[in-house]
Amino acid sequence: MTATVLGAGAVVGVVPVARTTQWLKPMLAFSGAYLFALTITHLLPEALALLPAHPHRVGYWVLAGFFGQLLLEVLSQGIEHGHVHAPEAQERGQVPLLLLAALVVHSLLEGSILLKSQAGLVSENFYALVLGVALHHIPAAVALATLLRLRLGSPRRVWPWLGVFALASPIGLLFSNYVVLEQLLSTDAYAALLGFVAGTFLHVSTTILFETSPEHRLNWPKLGATLGGLLLALGVGS
Repeated sequence: MTATVLGAGAVVGVVPVARTTQWLKPMLAFSGAYLFALTITHLLPEALALLPAHPHRVGYWVLAGFFGQLLLEVLSQGIEHGHVHAPEAQERGQVPLLLLAALVVHSLLEGSILLKSQAGLVSENFYALVLGVALHHIPAAVALATLLRLRLGSPRRVWPWLGVFALASPIGLLFSNYVVLEQLLSTDAYAALLGFVAGTFLHVSTTILFETSPEHRLNWPKLGATLGGLLLALGVGS
């Protein structure tokens, strides 16, 4: 996950913006389809299996995650799905701290569901989930690196802040696996966490899929990327 963020940031420094934009939309479609399918086939079934007597509670947490992500994107300005807004004159030279904080919170939550020692679907599909998070981070990292370069100018000033984003998901993973693992597994907290993150994934992935075809016309590269992401998610979980 860290490598994908830093690698995507490096690409921004050497590839022209026009070329980056050209492959970013198919990449968004691919990652959005993968994330959506992964949520439906892995996260939601696992969350429901953890609370068989109270499945409606999972639904509440999914709704909380969906609308919580909607609020986060007010601060992040949609950078999770590749949005880059040109900075205004007074914003140049300033680090977008609120945007970065929202992105870090989102990434911490993503990392927190990756329990390697959990018996069940999530543990068995640990690397499928890691791949989903990594794929999702590529367009987000490209957008963040582009925005930081527009604001800060110097690439040297970009890397520390990009590094903060790159470390967020691994920190969430380490915290869940080594600090609060017993508390997560001995209560309903993990089911709630899975439901909440599933809600955020549903929001992000559906937004990506709708935005990649705003004109509602058949676009073969995007359609191929979408089907590729779907098939990969189904393949890694089979």
